Amino acid sequence: MSIADFGCSSGPNTLSVIKEIINAVRGTSRRAKSPGPEFRVFLNDLPSNDFNSIFMALPDLYQELRKGRSDNLVFISAVPGSFYGRLFPSNTLHFIHSSYSLHWLSKVPPMLYDEEGKSINQGKVYISEESCPLVSQAYLYQFSDDFSVFLKSRSEELASGGRMVLTFLGRRNQTHADRGNSFFWELLSRSLEIMVSQGEIEKDKLDSYDVHFYAPSKDEIEDEVRKEGSFKIDCLEMFEIERDESEDLRSYGRTVTTTVRAIQESMISHHFGEGITDRLFEIYGNLIDEEIATEDIRPVTFITVLRKSI
Repeated sequence: MSIADFGCSSGPNTLSVIKEIINAVRGTSRRAKSPGPEFRVFLNDLPSNDFNSIFMALPDLYQELRKGRSDNLVFISAVPGSFYGRLFPSNTLHFIHSSYSLHWLSKVPPMLYDEEGKSINQGKVYISEESCPLVSQAYLYQFSDDFSVFLKSRSEELASGGRMVLTFLGRRNQTHADRGNSFFWELLSRSLEIMVSQGEIEKDKLDSYDVHFYAPSKDEIEDEVRKEGSFKIDCLEMFEIERDESEDLRSYGRTVTTTVRAIQESMISHHFGEGITDRLFEIYGNLIDEEIATEDIRPVTFITVLRKSI
């Protein structure tokens, strides 16, 4: 059985997900009184991903998977590269997993820039209530193009009847500027605006910074799957990520700030300079604390199961 994890990253969840998948298949095999398959597992992410840290953890994983078994028929390797394009030979994969990766676009939408190269979304890093309609159109166009390429590439790599389980951030309805995922970017824009007002960064730098992120709606996901035509949707569910009521508000704010910083720090440092990140995320954390003290921010997650139908 060939399994691929697209956007595997290199954190503690990378191998835990693979372990869960393998144990689930083995459990099904036992119930069917079948010896079960051998496993070929491919871990995919961009070439800059820290694959070495994953490889160093493999002996412990192999030991866990070997418990109570006389064999260890699990073979794990890495496949670096962008998943917006082909990465595997035709009809070689049986199961594809991707978690919290597909909301990242292949690039900042080119349509955000006019003929002179200036952003039409000045002062904002993502779609906001102040953004003109062309901004949301630019992001939707880029998402549609990227997701279509992803689906087409995976349909060629999956064997007949193969499945994909995809988890990514989205939004509840057609309104782009909501109190979910887009609001975290609104707060980042505000943080940068504060630094502009205090003379710590240049306004031109803010006006030319945009994130390569898009939170699709349920309808947009379904439309792209239907248009590409290779898959049937077995399941598409939406979840709100609620804050643990027992968690201290400031602790939650720090968690959000740390998460956004981990994702954005390298890009922000490259664009604005390395000296601003500590101050920026101090402001950002304070804004989050202020917002969640008065009203919940509830990010939306979609989980979809797709089956190759052609």
